[in-house]
Amino acid sequence: MPAQEGSVHVRVVGHGMPDIDLDNAIYEVPVKPGVSYQDLVYSLKSVSEGMNFVNPANFPIAEHMKQRGLDPQGVKEVRTFCNLSMGTEIMLDHPEFLVFAPCRLAIYEKADASGQLRLYLGLDRPTHDLKNIKKPTARAQAAAQELEDALITLMERARRGDF
Repeated sequence: MPAQEGSVHVRVVGHGMPDIDLDNAIYEVPVKPGVSYQDLVYSLKSVSEGMNFVNPANFPIAEHMKQRGLDPQGVKEVRTFCNLSMGTEIMLDHPEFLVFAPCRLAIYEKADASGQLRLYLGLDRPTHDLKNIKKPTARAQAAAQELEDALITLMERARRGDF
């Protein structure tokens, strides 16, 4: 793994996607300009189903904030995704990994480098979560990597508004 400035370990993703900071649990990508929130949600649904993921729960955090009289300052929600054919090995070898299941993608708005409000997708990386397991098995490590790679593919396609 190449080292960058400040000894940060990264993995190159390609396809116009940001590199993964291997020392960070969060992988964040900006949504392409012109892709609306509704486009993004529809894309996540369509692409995830085609990848054999289910979406068992969504948490519309911004709506709950509004109900409490708070300004959420844009979109804020968490969508969960599960693909048991990829994650089973992790949970069989390390049942405590269930605290990280199902996998979570966040959709949110925040200011970009130019100060403009922009949509982002954020992932809680399964390989980073696995670092919390003492002596993870090779099988669990491989499964976590496969799952993370699939979720990043989902993010890459959804941020473009693919169906």
